[in-house]
Amino acid sequence: MVGKGFGAVRHRPLMILAAAMAVLGAIALGGLVFDDRSLVGAPIWLKPLKFTISVGLYAVTLAWLIGQLTRGKRLGWWLGTAFAAGLVLDMALLFWQIIGRGRTLHFNRETPVDQWINNMVANGAFTGWGATAAIAILLLFQRLPDRALSSALRAGAALSVAGIGIAMLMFGPDERQLAQFRAGEKPSIVGAHAVGVPDGGPGLPVLGWSTVGGDLRIPHFVGIHAIQVLPVVAYGLLMLARRYPVLESKFVRRNLVRTASVGFAGLLALLTWQAQRGQSIVRPDFWTLVTGAGIIAVVAAGATLSLRAPRPMHQLT
Repeated sequence: MVGKGFGAVRHRPLMILAAAMAVLGAIALGGLVFDDRSLVGAPIWLKPLKFTISVGLYAVTLAWLIGQLTRGKRLGWWLGTAFAAGLVLDMALLFWQIIGRGRTLHFNRETPVDQWINNMVANGAFTGWGATAAIAILLLFQRLPDRALSSALRAGAALSVAGIGIAMLMFGPDERQLAQFRAGEKPSIVGAHAVGVPDGGPGLPVLGWSTVGGDLRIPHFVGIHAIQVLPVVAYGLLMLARRYPVLESKFVRRNLVRTASVGFAGLLALLTWQAQRGQSIVRPDFWTLVTGAGIIAVVAAGATLSLRAPRPMHQLT
């Protein structure tokens, strides 16, 4: 069952995209070493490197998801191809704007070319978001041999769609930019990653997430990668079933995956709420900590009930 449920990866355009990201990632890594230019307080090659890694992993995951489809395979193939095309456009523009022109990519409206690139990148992102959302809907109608994997795929895809959608919160003007609009000015930057502080301030090493204010990149990142985390949880439970008999039941593994999905959704909501309040990820307040503790308690209770609940005989294997 492991090979049948977890092994199929059949989508050439997405795998070509992943291979291209591996090549570009190696180039970006070399750029970090040999190019000392910086942009908005960070090495100029850092953002391209992070995007190549994220897009490459996502492309492989999406190709694998499409390989799990038993219904709507042709539609899934075209959706994956649309995703690949949208991300090829985005990555080409990212390298042109950041490395070629030495200018910021997102939110930049300083010149007509900057604004055109910003709009085209948004179009590519929306194409990828729409394709992922459609694949998530397709997964609702699939019958997979492993119930835990089925739950993981559906919840992971849905949370990933939510994570991509969180990026839309970044594109609205912040208070400073709104004040410029009210004064009759046209700000060169509209939107921001950070909340309550300007972009480019103190941040976590490598990741760059703000350590002095809120940062919407955090829930965006966490949500996007639910599509990888939850299937890994399902696979991990299947492997542990070889040592722990209680996990041999598909019923138990499914419930544990559902519990993990609820916890992941709670974490995503918490991180979004924290960022929207302008609160740094490294300086949580009392209410953030209490909410986090509540999510942990719910997950712990759900896991305990999943392991102790009586299981119908036909669901024990």
